[in-house]
Amino acid sequence: MDFSSQIASQLNAIAILPEGIVIITLLLVLIGDLIFGRKAASWLPYFAIGGLLASVVALVLGWDNPNPQSFLGSFVGDNLSIVFRIIVALSAAITISMSITYIENTGTALAEFICILLTATLGGMFLCGASELVMIFVSLEMLSISSYLMTGYMKRDPRSNEAALKYLLIGAASSAIFLYGLSLLYGLSGGLTDINAIASTIQPGTGLESLGLAIALVFVIAGIAFKISAVPFHQWTPDVYEGSPTPVVAFLSVGSKAAGFALAIRLLATAFNPMGEQWQFIFTALAILSMVLGNVVALAQTSMKRMLAYSSIGQAGFVMIGLVADSQAGYSSMIFYLFIYLFMNLGAFTCVILFALRTGTDKISDYAGLYQKDPLLTLGLSLCLLSLGGIPPLAGFFGKIYIFWAGWQSGLYGLVLTALVTSVISIYYYIRVVKMMVVKEPQEMSEVVKRYPPVRWNLPGMRAMQVSLVLLVVATSLIGILSNPVVTVANNSVISSSVLESAIAPNQVINDIAINK
Repeated sequence: MDFSSQIASQLNAIAILPEGIVIITLLLVLIGDLIFGRKAASWLPYFAIGGLLASVVALVLGWDNPNPQSFLGSFVGDNLSIVFRIIVALSAAITISMSITYIENTGTALAEFICILLTATLGGMFLCGASELVMIFVSLEMLSISSYLMTGYMKRDPRSNEAALKYLLIGAASSAIFLYGLSLLYGLSGGLTDINAIASTIQPGTGLESLGLAIALVFVIAGIAFKISAVPFHQWTPDVYEGSPTPVVAFLSVGSKAAGFALAIRLLATAFNPMGEQWQFIFTALAILSMVLGNVVALAQTSMKRMLAYSSIGQAGFVMIGLVADSQAGYSSMIFYLFIYLFMNLGAFTCVILFALRTGTDKISDYAGLYQKDPLLTLGLSLCLLSLGGIPPLAGFFGKIYIFWAGWQSGLYGLVLTALVTSVISIYYYIRVVKMMVVKEPQEMSEVVKRYPPVRWNLPGMRAMQVSLVLLVVATSLIGILSNPVVTVANNSVISSSVLESAIAPNQVINDIAINK
């Protein structure tokens, strides 16, 4: 075998075919916009959605790839990364469908927004499979910088500018802290950048070596916690959610968060596997703080977007239970919950966008009596919010049952009980919105709803949003009851992952011993 063919086999472009499709889509969207200008706005969004769905198909076809490594081992396209990359790609496709009318109404260029969103999607997908420190940081920055640009995309809106500036400043500090943690890992391992090689080299020692590893762990967790908006690294979340364009918020709440959890699993289960007790303790504290603060503060919110912001903080706390469990059931429940969170959260944001397009407001009190003017929107938002609250038989109920049971099996009794209490609290503020829309009498209808325009779906871009809303609501309603295939895929992705093999094996032995006793 000559040198060129050897390099080609090590690069293994097949493993990154889904990302290649996204890159080609991004370039064609950019070229199409340059050639056709504003005329391309009628077909470019649908072309981008088609490219993302083609990427999802490529990911599905790449399941059980016998040679998943690419970029000389810097990227691993195993089954674990495939499920997270599917979540990121699907969230981007749905975000584009809900942004067509929204972005055009703001008077800004749609093609440029799609290009930035596809760049963020590309960064998130690479981050899900990155297994080398440089690759991790470059992917993270690609996702982060694109997110800053999307947050401030509405240049004429002072709130969008303020949100982007705050996000940029806090995000830059977070990236610097995270990078410092990675540099400590690099130094302590003797100059290694592959996280699997680092895991086999670094062992908890004594003195300065132990202190350096502890500092690296804290700094890396700080960077990850910022990305998943965990308390106390959540300060950016409410303001960014309120000031950003709503489609951007939808993507950040699902796609960016999924990439953050994928990064957490890879780094903590490999490079920091010897310090399992320490990072589990830290994430236990982060989970409790996120669940309590996120769900309690959401009670007092009057803005729909701020309420969903604090809701997403609480939801991140629920997902962290699976991470702390550090078992096969724990990681599988994380994947399952994030997958159904994709549908119920994006469904809620689609409804918020539709209401804002027709009324220009997102105050919760303005939703009073909405069912009399827009039954479809009321039904969709009600089902998605009730699913987020964990009301049976909707998907969110089964997601919470699975993740709470995984935590209980691992002996996380205090964490699960806290999650149950805060989940009950969350039901209150979700049902408050449903009550506002459904229970109010005609004379109690808000002034905004009284002036509600006739519902029309034949406007440009609205048909895509209607289809997305129907699909999201149907998935939210049925995916919990028909969850066996999704649970099977989640379990298979965890079992077949070499990344989690060393982390799961000891816990599985402990569980087996406990069961036999």
